[in-house]
Amino acid sequence: MKKTVSFSKNSTNVFFHILTKCNLNCRHCYINREQHGENTLPLSTIEAWLGAFAKKSNIANVIFLGGEPTIHPDLSLAIKKAKNMGYNSITVDTNGYLFNDILSKVSPDDVDYFSFSLDGATRKTNNMIRGEGSYDKCIEGIKKAVSMGFGTSLIYTVSSANIHELEMMVPLLDDLNIERFFVQVIGIRGKPAQINQEKLQVSRSEWLSIIPDVAEKVAKRGITVSYPKVFLSSEETFECAGLVAENYFIFPNGRVYRCPICEDFPLHSMIFKDNRLVNTGKLNENDLFNLNIPEGCVMNKLVQPENLSYKSDGTPEYKVACCLLKEEISFN
Repeated sequence: MKKTVSFSKNSTNVFFHILTKCNLNCRHCYINREQHGENTLPLSTIEAWLGAFAKKSNIANVIFLGGEPTIHPDLSLAIKKAKNMGYNSITVDTNGYLFNDILSKVSPDDVDYFSFSLDGATRKTNNMIRGEGSYDKCIEGIKKAVSMGFGTSLIYTVSSANIHELEMMVPLLDDLNIERFFVQVIGIRGKPAQINQEKLQVSRSEWLSIIPDVAEKVAKRGITVSYPKVFLSSEETFECAGLVAENYFIFPNGRVYRCPICEDFPLHSMIFKDNRLVNTGKLNENDLFNLNIPEGCVMNKLVQPENLSYKSDGTPEYKVACCLLKEEISFN
Protein backbone atom coordinates (compact mmCIF):
# COMPACT_ATOMS: atom_id res chain seq x y z
CA MET A 1 0.00 0.00 0.00
CA LYS A 2 1.33 3.41 -1.01
CA LYS A 3 0.38 6.50 0.95
CA THR A 4 1.50 10.05 1.52
CA VAL A 5 2.34 10.39 5.22
CA SER A 6 0.29 13.33 6.45
CA PHE A 7 1.74 15.87 8.85
CA SER A 8 0.43 15.66 12.39
CA LYS A 9 0.70 17.62 15.61
CA ASN A 10 -0.13 14.45 17.58
CA SER A 11 3.52 13.39 17.74
CA THR A 12 6.81 15.14 18.37
CA ASN A 13 9.91 14.16 16.38
CA VAL A 14 13.26 15.21 17.81
CA PHE A 15 16.31 14.98 15.54
CA PHE A 16 19.08 15.38 18.08
CA HIS A 17 22.64 16.01 16.88
CA ILE A 18 24.59 15.30 20.06
CA LEU A 19 27.92 16.11 18.37
CA THR A 20 29.21 17.05 14.93
CA LYS A 21 32.41 14.98 15.05
CA CYS A 22 32.61 12.12 12.56
CA ASN A 23 35.19 9.58 11.44
CA LEU A 24 34.11 9.86 7.79
CA ASN A 25 34.19 12.71 5.28
CA CYS A 26 31.20 12.04 3.03
CA ARG A 27 30.85 14.04 -0.17
CA HIS A 28 27.27 15.04 0.59
CA CYS A 29 27.56 15.70 4.35
CA TYR A 30 25.09 18.38 5.47
CA ILE A 31 26.85 19.24 8.74
CA ASN A 32 28.13 22.82 8.83
CA ARG A 33 30.28 23.21 11.94
CA GLU A 34 30.36 26.98 11.58
CA GLN A 35 26.58 27.01 11.97
CA HIS A 36 26.09 23.88 14.09
CA GLY A 37 29.02 23.97 16.52
CA GLU A 38 31.94 21.64 17.12
CA ASN A 39 31.32 20.62 20.70
CA THR A 40 30.29 17.25 22.06
CA LEU A 41 27.36 17.69 24.42
CA PRO A 42 27.80 16.42 27.99
CA LEU A 43 25.24 13.91 29.25
CA SER A 44 23.69 16.46 31.62
CA THR A 45 22.94 18.79 28.70
CA ILE A 46 21.56 15.96 26.57
CA GLU A 47 19.23 15.02 29.43
CA ALA A 48 18.03 18.60 29.91
CA TRP A 49 17.37 19.12 26.21
CA LEU A 50 15.59 15.79 25.85
CA GLY A 51 13.38 16.80 28.75
CA ALA A 52 12.32 19.98 26.98
CA PHE A 53 10.60 17.93 24.24
CA ALA A 54 9.56 14.74 26.04
CA LYS A 55 6.12 16.03 27.04
CA LYS A 56 5.29 18.22 24.04
CA SER A 57 2.80 15.59 22.87
CA ASN A 58 1.53 12.16 23.88
CA ILE A 59 3.93 10.56 21.41
CA ALA A 60 7.55 11.75 21.26
CA ASN A 61 10.20 10.13 19.09
CA VAL A 62 13.93 10.83 19.17
CA ILE A 63 16.60 10.17 16.56
CA PHE A 64 20.17 10.47 17.80
CA LEU A 65 22.45 11.91 15.12
CA GLY A 66 25.91 13.38 14.60
CA GLY A 67 28.36 13.56 13.08
CA GLU A 68 28.54 9.94 14.09
CA PRO A 69 26.55 9.56 17.34
CA THR A 70 28.24 6.30 18.41
CA ILE A 71 31.47 8.26 18.83
CA HIS A 72 29.83 9.90 21.84
CA PRO A 73 31.04 7.98 24.93
CA ASP A 74 27.71 8.48 26.73
CA LEU A 75 25.32 7.57 23.89
CA SER A 76 24.11 4.45 25.70
CA LEU A 77 23.31 6.51 28.80
CA ALA A 78 21.54 9.13 26.69
CA ILE A 79 19.41 6.37 25.15
CA LYS A 80 18.44 5.11 28.60
CA LYS A 81 17.60 8.66 29.71
CA ALA A 82 15.28 9.04 26.72
CA LYS A 83 13.68 5.70 27.47
CA ASN A 84 13.05 6.68 31.08
CA MET A 85 11.48 9.96 29.97
CA GLY A 86 8.88 8.01 28.00
CA TYR A 87 10.02 8.62 24.44
CA ASN A 88 7.83 6.44 22.26
CA SER A 89 10.62 5.39 19.89
CA ILE A 90 14.40 5.75 19.89
CA THR A 91 16.54 5.54 16.75
CA VAL A 92 20.29 5.86 16.29
CA ASP A 93 21.51 6.97 12.86
CA THR A 94 24.96 5.51 12.26
CA ASN A 95 27.55 5.00 9.54
CA GLY A 96 27.98 1.42 10.77
CA TYR A 97 31.27 1.66 12.63
CA LEU A 98 29.35 1.39 15.92
CA PHE A 99 32.02 2.90 18.16
CA ASN A 100 32.31 2.43 21.92
CA ASP A 101 30.89 -1.10 21.67
CA ILE A 102 27.42 0.46 21.60
CA LEU A 103 25.56 -2.77 20.75
CA SER A 104 26.72 -4.39 23.98
CA LYS A 105 25.68 -1.38 26.09
CA VAL A 106 22.04 -1.22 25.00
CA SER A 107 19.39 -3.80 24.23
CA PRO A 108 16.66 -4.11 21.59
CA ASP A 109 14.30 -3.02 24.35
CA ASP A 110 16.18 0.30 24.60
CA VAL A 111 16.60 1.09 20.88
CA ASP A 112 13.85 0.63 18.32
CA TYR A 113 16.15 0.97 15.31
CA PHE A 114 19.76 1.35 14.39
CA SER A 115 19.54 3.16 11.07
CA PHE A 116 22.59 2.58 8.85
CA SER A 117 23.78 4.84 6.04
CA LEU A 118 24.93 3.12 2.86
CA ASP A 119 25.23 5.06 -0.38
CA GLY A 120 26.07 2.40 -2.91
CA ALA A 121 25.07 -1.17 -3.64
CA THR A 122 28.70 -1.85 -4.49
CA ARG A 123 31.84 -1.31 -2.48
CA LYS A 124 33.31 0.93 -5.19
CA THR A 125 30.44 3.43 -5.31
CA ASN A 126 29.79 3.61 -1.58
CA ASN A 127 33.47 4.06 -0.73
CA MET A 128 33.85 6.74 -3.40
CA ILE A 129 31.10 8.72 -1.65
CA ARG A 130 31.65 7.88 2.00
CA GLY A 131 35.31 6.85 2.30
CA GLU A 132 37.56 3.83 1.88
CA GLY A 133 36.52 0.83 3.96
CA SER A 134 33.09 2.25 4.85
CA TYR A 135 31.11 -0.28 2.79
CA ASP A 136 32.49 -3.36 4.52
CA LYS A 137 32.25 -1.73 7.92
CA CYS A 138 28.61 -0.78 7.42
CA ILE A 139 27.64 -4.25 6.16
CA GLU A 140 29.46 -5.78 9.12
CA GLY A 141 27.63 -3.46 11.52
CA ILE A 142 24.24 -4.28 10.03
CA LYS A 143 24.82 -8.02 10.28
CA LYS A 144 25.97 -7.73 13.88
CA ALA A 145 22.95 -5.61 14.87
CA VAL A 146 20.54 -8.03 13.18
CA SER A 147 22.20 -11.03 14.83
CA MET A 148 21.70 -9.40 18.23
CA GLY A 149 18.00 -8.78 17.62
CA PHE A 150 18.05 -5.02 16.94
CA GLY A 151 15.62 -3.45 14.51
CA THR A 152 17.50 -2.13 11.49
CA SER A 153 16.88 0.52 8.86
CA LEU A 154 18.99 1.53 5.90
CA ILE A 155 19.32 5.07 4.53
CA TYR A 156 20.35 5.65 0.91
CA THR A 157 20.95 9.28 -0.05
CA VAL A 158 20.31 9.45 -3.78
CA SER A 159 22.71 11.54 -5.84
CA SER A 160 24.04 11.71 -9.37
CA ALA A 161 26.92 9.55 -8.13
CA ASN A 162 24.82 6.57 -7.03
CA ILE A 163 21.32 6.65 -8.52
CA HIS A 164 22.44 4.06 -11.07
CA GLU A 165 22.85 1.53 -8.24
CA LEU A 166 19.56 2.13 -6.43
CA GLU A 167 17.80 -0.84 -8.05
CA MET A 168 20.76 -3.05 -7.11
CA MET A 169 19.85 -2.36 -3.47
CA VAL A 170 16.68 -4.45 -3.72
CA PRO A 171 18.26 -7.92 -3.25
CA LEU A 172 20.91 -6.55 -0.89
CA LEU A 173 18.27 -5.17 1.49
CA ASP A 174 16.57 -8.55 1.47
CA ASP A 175 19.81 -10.41 2.12
CA LEU A 176 20.64 -8.13 5.07
CA ASN A 177 17.18 -8.56 6.66
CA ILE A 178 16.60 -4.81 6.70
CA GLU A 179 13.17 -3.84 8.07
CA ARG A 180 12.87 -0.25 6.78
CA PHE A 181 14.44 1.49 3.79
CA PHE A 182 14.71 5.28 3.60
CA VAL A 183 15.57 7.00 0.34
CA GLN A 184 16.80 10.53 0.91
CA VAL A 185 17.33 13.42 -1.47
CA ILE A 186 20.47 15.56 -1.54
CA GLY A 187 19.89 18.94 0.10
CA ILE A 188 21.78 22.08 -0.88
CA ARG A 189 23.32 22.51 2.56
CA GLY A 190 26.61 21.62 4.16
CA LYS A 191 29.13 20.45 1.57
CA PRO A 192 26.72 20.46 -1.42
CA ALA A 193 26.08 24.17 -0.78
CA GLN A 194 29.72 25.19 -0.98
CA ILE A 195 30.91 27.28 -3.92
CA ASN A 196 32.27 25.21 -6.82
CA GLN A 197 31.03 22.01 -5.19
CA GLU A 198 30.12 19.22 -7.64
CA LYS A 199 26.43 19.00 -8.55
CA LEU A 200 25.07 15.92 -6.85
CA GLN A 201 21.33 16.48 -7.16
CA VAL A 202 19.42 14.38 -9.67
CA SER A 203 16.90 15.86 -12.10
CA ARG A 204 13.16 15.80 -11.57
CA SER A 205 12.73 13.41 -14.50
CA GLU A 206 15.32 10.99 -13.07
CA TRP A 207 13.74 11.12 -9.63
CA LEU A 208 10.21 10.46 -10.85
CA SER A 209 11.22 7.73 -13.31
CA ILE A 210 13.39 5.75 -10.88
CA ILE A 211 12.53 6.29 -7.20
CA PRO A 212 8.85 5.22 -7.02
CA ASP A 213 9.51 2.12 -9.13
CA VAL A 214 12.44 0.93 -7.02
CA ALA A 215 10.56 1.73 -3.82
CA GLU A 216 7.72 -0.55 -4.90
CA LYS A 217 10.13 -3.37 -5.73
CA VAL A 218 11.70 -3.07 -2.27
CA ALA A 219 8.32 -2.98 -0.56
CA LYS A 220 7.28 -6.19 -2.30
CA ARG A 221 10.11 -7.88 -0.36
CA GLY A 222 8.22 -7.05 2.87
CA ILE A 223 10.35 -3.99 3.65
CA THR A 224 8.68 -0.68 4.53
CA VAL A 225 9.97 2.07 2.23
CA SER A 226 9.86 5.83 2.72
CA TYR A 227 11.04 8.53 0.35
CA PRO A 228 10.49 12.29 -0.03
CA LYS A 229 7.63 13.30 -2.28
CA VAL A 230 9.76 16.25 -3.50
CA PHE A 231 7.54 17.39 -6.38
CA LEU A 232 3.87 18.36 -6.45
CA SER A 233 1.71 18.98 -9.48
CA SER A 234 0.35 22.50 -9.83
CA GLU A 235 -3.04 21.19 -8.66
CA GLU A 236 -1.76 19.60 -5.43
CA THR A 237 -1.96 21.58 -2.19
CA PHE A 238 1.32 22.59 -0.57
CA GLU A 239 1.68 22.14 3.19
CA CYS A 240 4.61 23.31 5.31
CA ALA A 241 5.61 21.01 8.17
CA GLY A 242 6.65 24.08 10.16
CA LEU A 243 2.96 24.98 10.43
CA VAL A 244 1.31 21.59 10.83
CA ALA A 245 3.82 19.27 12.51
CA GLU A 246 6.12 19.09 15.53
CA ASN A 247 9.61 18.41 14.15
CA TYR A 248 12.70 19.78 15.86
CA PHE A 249 16.30 19.64 14.65
CA ILE A 250 18.73 20.25 17.53
CA PHE A 251 22.43 21.03 17.14
CA PRO A 252 25.26 21.04 19.71
CA ASN A 253 25.50 24.85 19.77
CA GLY A 254 21.92 24.99 21.05
CA ARG A 255 20.20 25.97 17.84
CA VAL A 256 16.81 24.38 17.21
CA TYR A 257 15.36 24.48 13.71
CA ARG A 258 11.96 23.47 12.41
CA CYS A 259 13.03 23.34 8.75
CA PRO A 260 16.15 21.42 7.60
CA ILE A 261 16.64 23.66 4.57
CA CYS A 262 17.38 26.57 6.91
CA GLU A 263 20.19 24.80 8.78
CA ASP A 264 23.03 26.55 6.92
CA PHE A 265 21.75 29.92 8.12
CA PRO A 266 21.10 31.60 11.50
CA LEU A 267 17.35 31.37 10.91
CA HIS A 268 16.65 28.98 13.82
CA SER A 269 13.36 29.71 15.54
CA MET A 270 14.53 28.50 18.97
CA ILE A 271 17.70 28.14 20.97
CA PHE A 272 18.77 26.61 24.25
CA LYS A 273 20.14 29.13 26.74
CA ASP A 274 21.24 27.79 30.11
CA ASN A 275 19.37 24.60 29.16
CA ARG A 276 16.12 26.53 28.71
CA LEU A 277 14.42 26.52 25.33
CA VAL A 278 13.62 30.08 24.22
CA ASN A 279 12.28 31.62 21.02
CA THR A 280 14.62 33.69 18.89
CA GLY A 281 13.82 37.18 17.66
CA LYS A 282 12.77 38.15 14.17
CA LEU A 283 13.61 37.39 11.44
CA ASN A 284 13.58 33.59 11.70
CA GLU A 285 12.19 30.57 9.89
CA ASN A 286 8.79 30.87 11.60
CA ASP A 287 8.26 34.21 9.87
CA LEU A 288 8.66 32.52 6.49
CA PHE A 289 6.45 29.46 6.96
CA ASN A 290 3.23 31.39 6.27
CA LEU A 291 4.37 32.79 2.94
CA ASN A 292 2.32 31.39 0.09
CA ILE A 293 4.00 31.20 -3.32
CA PRO A 294 3.13 29.36 -6.57
CA GLU A 295 6.41 27.40 -6.35
CA GLY A 296 5.34 25.66 -3.11
CA CYS A 297 8.14 25.64 -0.52
CA VAL A 298 9.34 29.19 0.09
CA MET A 299 12.56 27.91 1.71
CA ASN A 300 13.40 26.00 -1.45
CA LYS A 301 12.73 29.12 -3.55
CA LEU A 302 15.07 31.18 -1.34
CA VAL A 303 17.88 28.69 -0.79
CA GLN A 304 17.94 26.32 -3.77
CA PRO A 305 15.96 27.90 -6.64
CA GLU A 306 17.79 25.73 -9.17
CA ASN A 307 15.29 22.99 -8.22
CA LEU A 308 12.56 24.98 -9.96
CA SER A 309 11.50 25.15 -13.58
CA TYR A 310 9.18 27.64 -15.28
CA LYS A 311 6.89 27.74 -18.31
CA SER A 312 7.28 30.35 -21.02
CA ASP A 313 4.65 32.54 -19.32
CA GLY A 314 6.69 32.61 -16.09
CA THR A 315 4.48 30.25 -14.08
CA PRO A 316 6.14 27.27 -12.36
CA GLU A 317 5.88 23.89 -14.08
CA TYR A 318 5.42 22.23 -10.69
CA LYS A 319 5.57 22.90 -6.98
CA VAL A 320 8.34 21.70 -4.68
CA ALA A 321 6.88 19.87 -1.67
CA CYS A 322 7.96 20.40 1.90
CA CYS A 323 11.18 18.41 2.33
CA LEU A 324 9.57 16.53 5.22
CA LEU A 325 6.61 15.24 3.20
CA LYS A 326 7.08 11.51 2.62
CA GLU A 327 5.63 8.74 0.54
CA GLU A 328 5.48 5.38 2.26
CA ILE A 329 5.00 1.95 0.70
CA SER A 330 4.37 -1.23 2.63
CA PHE A 331 2.96 -4.61 1.67
CA ASN A 332 3.22 -6.09 5.17
